[in-house]
Amino acid sequence: MALRNIVKMGDPLLKKVCRPVEKFDEKLHQLLDDMWQTLHHAEGLGLAAPQVGILKRVAIVEWEDQKFELVNPKLVKSSGRCVDNEGCLSVEGFRGLVARPETIDIEYFDRHGNKQTLHAEGYFGRVFLHEMDHLDGILFSDKMIKKIVDRG
Repeated sequence: MALRNIVKMGDPLLKKVCRPVEKFDEKLHQLLDDMWQTLHHAEGLGLAAPQVGILKRVAIVEWEDQKFELVNPKLVKSSGRCVDNEGCLSVEGFRGLVARPETIDIEYFDRHGNKQTLHAEGYFGRVFLHEMDHLDGILFSDKMIKKIVDRG
């Protein structure tokens, strides 16, 4: 495993659409392992491959001691609307209010190519959508309703 640098806002890499993963091999496993180490070091909830400089449709989320590895994720269904506070490991100095669906269903593949489904609500779902946006070159600041300056 290796600690990777987190790409920061302003880098054009974060605005690019990622390519689908085609090979579920050791290279993918190494990327995921490195992303876990990087996420834990940064103390975040989620991390997407473009945030570590890799334009692949890969993201990870850790929620209440559960780890999710999302390869080629897609939103299948969403409903409702909620507005909440978001931040990002790639965006320093501020957070923002963002509107997202209240309930989501997603499909994705795990590191071995097994298809998975997930139903999520509230902030749990928000974290997945935030990471999936990164795969399409979208930052939370692009969807932000109101900026919240970090004074700490």
